Amino acid sequence: MATADDVRRVALSLPGAVEKLAWGMPTFRAGPGGKIFASLDDDDQVMGVKCPKEERAELIAAEPGKFFIREGHDDGYAWIRVRLGALDDEAELRAVLADSWRQAASRRLLAEHPEMGEAG
Repeated sequence: MATADDVRRVALSLPGAVEKLAWGMPTFRAGPGGKIFASLDDDDQVMGVKCPKEERAELIAAEPGKFFIREGHDDGYAWIRVRLGALDDEAELRAVLADSWRQAASRRLLAEHPEMGEAG
């Protein structure tokens, strides 16, 4: 079961990642002044990550115990919520965070870190 501490440790291990408090919650950004790629909800049981809107329904349908959106809040954003306790292991946590990081990272940051792959 992943914890908020695991999210923080893995998120901050990604290239250029920084933590910044926003809306009273920890957020993780792809570089100083960069876009948010993850946030922790105030209960430390859920994280939000970037996800193309057109992919959300499929993820939620496939694993509704793991993925969801907060209706009325996430509807218009390329964002999905992940229940930390439903993640299989740290490898899955790392994969989810790395995918979100790639979506938020600047072209320059992506070019500086080809080992992270291309945004999908």
